[in-house]
Formats: sequence, C-alpha cells, structure tokens
Amino acid sequence: MRVTEGSVSARFQQLRLGMGEGLGGLVAQTARPYVTDDYFDDARFQHTRTIDTAVRDEGLVAILGVPLSLGSQVIGVLFAADRRARVFEREQVALLGSFAAHAAVAIDTANLLAETRSALAELERANDIIREHSGVIERASEVHDRLSELVLHGGGVHDVAHAVSEVLGGTVEFTEEGAGTARRAGGHAVREGDDWVAAVSAGGETLGALVLHGQPDLDPVDQRTLERAALVTSLLLLARRSAGEAEQRVRGELLDDLLDAPDRDRRLLKERAARLRTDSEAPHVVLAARIDRAGGTADPDTGGRESADRQRLWSAATHLAATRHGLSSARDGGTVLLLPLGPGESAADLARQTARGLGGTLREPVTVGASAPVRAPLDHPDQVAVAYEEARRCLDALRLLHRSGQGAAAEDLGFLGLLLADSRDIDGFVDRTVGQVVAYDRRRGTDLIRTMDAYFASGMSPARTKDELHVHVNTVAQRLERVGRLLGPDWQSPARALEIQLALRLHALADAVTST
Repeated sequence: MRVTEGSVSARFQQLRLGMGEGLGGLVAQTARPYVTDDYFDDARFQHTRTIDTAVRDEGLVAILGVPLSLGSQVIGVLFAADRRARVFEREQVALLGSFAAHAAVAIDTANLLAETRSALAELERANDIIREHSGVIERASEVHDRLSELVLHGGGVHDVAHAVSEVLGGTVEFTEEGAGTARRAGGHAVREGDDWVAAVSAGGETLGALVLHGQPDLDPVDQRTLERAALVTSLLLLARRSAGEAEQRVRGELLDDLLDAPDRDRRLLKERAARLRTDSEAPHVVLAARIDRAGGTADPDTGGRESADRQRLWSAATHLAATRHGLSSARDGGTVLLLPLGPGESAADLARQTARGLGGTLREPVTVGASAPVRAPLDHPDQVAVAYEEARRCLDALRLLHRSGQGAAAEDLGFLGLLLADSRDIDGFVDRTVGQVVAYDRRRGTDLIRTMDAYFASGMSPARTKDELHVHVNTVAQRLERVGRLLGPDWQSPARALEIQLALRLHALADAVTST
C-alpha cells in the first residue's frame, strides 16, 4: 500500500498528539523515564480509539519516553519506539535521557532566541515611535525657540508666520478673514477644507487668524504648534496696539502743548520731540484735517457716527505722523498735524498728499487745509498756534468752495489766500498769478503787463485797448495771444480775470513803492 506524504504527516501528527496525551502525561507527572514493552498490553495507559489506531498504523509495540527537563520543570517528552516487543536497556534509557537533556537545552535556546527576536522587534517598533515623537517634539521645541527669539527681537506677525511655515512644511499666513470658524472652535486649530485655521484672539476679541496651506494632515503636536503660534501672534498684535496707542498719546500731548502752552520750556519740548524722532529744526507745516460727507455740511460735533469718524481720522493721522516723524492730535472736531516738509515740497503739495493718503486709508473724503511753513517750530512755539488758525481758515474755505476731499494751502486759493494767510505773501501771490508774464517782459523787453492793464481797463475790448496803447488792433490780438500761452487758455474767465486784475494792481503798487 502506498502512503502519500499528506497521509503520513496527518498520521504522524495524530500519533504525536496521542503519545503526548498518554505516555507523555505519565512522564511529565513523574519527571522520570517511562517504558512499556508492549503498548497494547500495558494497562497503565488510557487507551483510546484515536491513539490506538495511530500506534497500530505505525506498527509500534515497545515505547520509551524520557522527560525534557529544564531544572525542575518538564517542558516536554522525547520518545523512542520499536515495532516489536523488547526491553530497553539501562544504557539505552540513559542515552535517550542524554539526548533529551541536549534537546531541552536546544529547545530552551530556540525559545529564548525567538523571545529575543520578538523583544528586538518590539524594541525596534518602540524606537520608531520614539524617533517619530522625538522629531515632533524637536519641531515643537524649535518653533518655541524661534517664536521666543522673534518676540525678544521685536519680530512682527509675518515673521511668526514665516517661522511656522518652515517648521510645519506648509505656508502660513495671517489674515483678518476666515477667523469665524476658528473663533467657534474655542481656541483650537480646526481643519477647513485642505487648510488649518487657528484664531488669533485676546480678551474675547478676535484679531484675525493664522491659516496653514499645503498640509491637510496634521498630528496633534503640530496642531498645538499652530495654536501656540496664534497665541504669540495675538500677543504681538496687542503689544503693537499698546505701543501705538501710547505713542499716539505722547505725540498728541506734545502738539497740544505747542498749541495751548507755547510758553513752555523749549529745551524740554525739544527733548520730548527728540524721543519721538522729530526733526525740530526742519520747516514744518500745520495741517487741519476733517472727514467730509455730502459736501461737508454736517455738524462734526454731533452724532455717534461723527465721533467714530473723529477717532478713525485721529488714528490714521497719527500713523501718518509717525511715518513722517511728525505730530498729530485730535482737535476741534477733526485732527491737526504738524509735519516736516520734504526736499522741494511745498505746503500745498503736503496738503494734497495728506488728503489723498488719509482719504485712501479711511475710504472717506478727507479735506485738509495747510498753513504756510513754520521754520524750527520748537524754537518758535507761538507760531504753531498761529499757523493752526491759518490752516483751519483754509480748511473752512475749501468746504465753502465745495472742494471737500481736497487738500490745499493759502497759495492755492488765489486772492482768497491773501485774506486767509497770516503771512500776507503779496509777492508770492503776484508771482503765482502773473509772474510768467512779468518774467517774459523782462527777458524780451516786451510790454505784455501794460497791455493787460489796458485790456482790463477798457472792459476787455481789443478795439478800445488799441486806442489806449496807440497800436494796431492786430498788435493787441498778438499780445493777448501770447498772454494766453503764458497763463493758460482760461485766463479771461471771471474767476481768473479777477485774480489777475488784483495781481496787476499789487504789482503796479509794488513798482511804485520801489521807484519812490
């Protein structure tokens, strides 16, 4: 009969189990060798059909079993069998016992090796986990150190965002938008689509949010890193706000002292200005600014909206003053600024630039009136108050002329500027109005100024003008055409003509005074 490998393996397995339960049990209980000359005739075994069938199929008769011992512990049994009845000699029992001792040691060594390998595998997995957590902790520590360094060295919000971007491997930006989701999360970083958002808040006020792009999967440690960065950002914003408010108050107090108490110690005034990095020796311009709506006819001192407007205007003006190393203060329903003139800059230029800058920041029309330059205002504090009154008159004139949202100085308002300005710059007015014609006459030896005098005296009639000058009417036409090229095509409009006639009178008066 042929027996397949599968049937032999199954039968051997059945035999091994059976002998383990039978003879093996006896050996394990006594920890001594156990011998049977004839298994089927030995009543010491509890014969079962399964075991007996397996033993019979193998043709086994005599069986010897010795314990596999480790100290006092039996870990198994080593069997020897014969297919005929026989007696196992003492030497054979001892030899099998020796084999069993070696086998027990080998089995124990194999078990220890397997346990060691298993322990090493567990240790390696633990090391991997430790390395992973160590890397995360190192990143968190790096962020903490970098954020602390940024705070100590005066870093800003964008510096914090850049540092966290490098550590987390994404792109972090600060935004005032999208903070609603983070606010509802109670200070924790929350996922919004593929981004993570952490609210930047302080004292119940949400100042914005840090948004992490490019890292949709964050472990808890990295989430806490983003939250910590948001906390540092809120501290920086609060510190900047507090510093800004303190500087605003200091700048406002210094300007108030210049306006209200010009007799203060000038040395102390200069020391205070130096701490604010204000150049007290440069020429400055006093500017009066006010938010205007609907032509500027609303009363600026009434209503909650006007009060909020004044606060916004003062805040924006203070920022502008700090940028230009000047001063600002809330006053008379608006804001007053004392700003230095830049190279080649006029008071009118500064007024227009300030109106555009403040209007763009507030997205509201801001009207700005400027004074004439005040040289070394801290050496002449009494002139600052005078200049402020001039700036206010210029501001009121702009509003009355329906030029709200613009900036101007007295020099921009023609002859009206003579009435508004405290300096009464007559020469400047004449030069701005007809100076080009005067200069042309001097260079070319022409008589355009006299022609203009005769033209206006003749009721702007070329025919009567030619009689007054005793020249041909074509000569008058040619001279008037030249004047138009010098002064602009609108020089005969009512408003311009009035200014030009006043300038001609003042020019003639100045010539008469000079000649005498």
